[in-house]
Amino acid sequence: MEEVFIEIKDLHKTFYSTNQNIEVLKGINLKITKGDIFGIVGFSGAGKSTLVRCLNRLEEPDKGSIRIGQQEMTKLTKRELNIQRQKIGMIFQSFNLFESKTVYQNVAYPLKLSQYEKRQMKERVKEILELVGLSDKIHAYPGQLSGGQKQRVGIARALANNPDVLLSDEATSALDPQTTVSVLDLLKEINQKLGITIILITHELEAIKYICNNMAILEQGEITEQGTVREVFLNPHSHTGKLFIKIHSEFQQKQWVEEGEGI
Repeated sequence: MEEVFIEIKDLHKTFYSTNQNIEVLKGINLKITKGDIFGIVGFSGAGKSTLVRCLNRLEEPDKGSIRIGQQEMTKLTKRELNIQRQKIGMIFQSFNLFESKTVYQNVAYPLKLSQYEKRQMKERVKEILELVGLSDKIHAYPGQLSGGQKQRVGIARALANNPDVLLSDEATSALDPQTTVSVLDLLKEINQKLGITIILITHELEAIKYICNNMAILEQGEITEQGTVREVFLNPHSHTGKLFIKIHSEFQQKQWVEEGEGI
């Protein structure tokens, strides 16, 4: 039996303002097994990014529990949380790199915070850059890199502290299709080589279909459907699931027609 590594129970999150209160997460329940590549898909505003940011408590949930491994994230003190966050890597759509720092300095940044010795830091950065295929860019600056290369630096930085979990928040949304595939291939390779559990937050069904084993659909702050990727694609039963599959099928048919007409 596969080990449940991440378990979310009755998770709620509301954003408060002077004009209105917006309930973004409405009792999320989810189980993710160790070593899985798990996709969470939903339209804009469904609560995807809020959910993933609650996992490492970049957003504080109002109530509910989040267990990652043996740690109950919602009960950790600030000091304990800072230690635990080292085991949770995160990559972003906008890369979040320091433009004034080299590739080496960007990847070394979390290691510096973890108080690595200089020699250890140098060895670790070289090791990770080799893994993501950027050994030759170690002294380059982000402005000298393509979008795909910037995202690889972001992935390398997320891997710096040997995390158990990698959170990908729309990490391929700003990339062209060819670069998206290369980044997804890299994530798949990382999962296979290192056994890291990956959570892929996206609105791109092709990314889910290409890389994920299991998936959940988030609709207006609620999980409306979950299962294997094959199950959901072949027989969606939620409104969002059916709509996503319909749009996905229509888009593919349009591509086939355009390719057949030589467009």
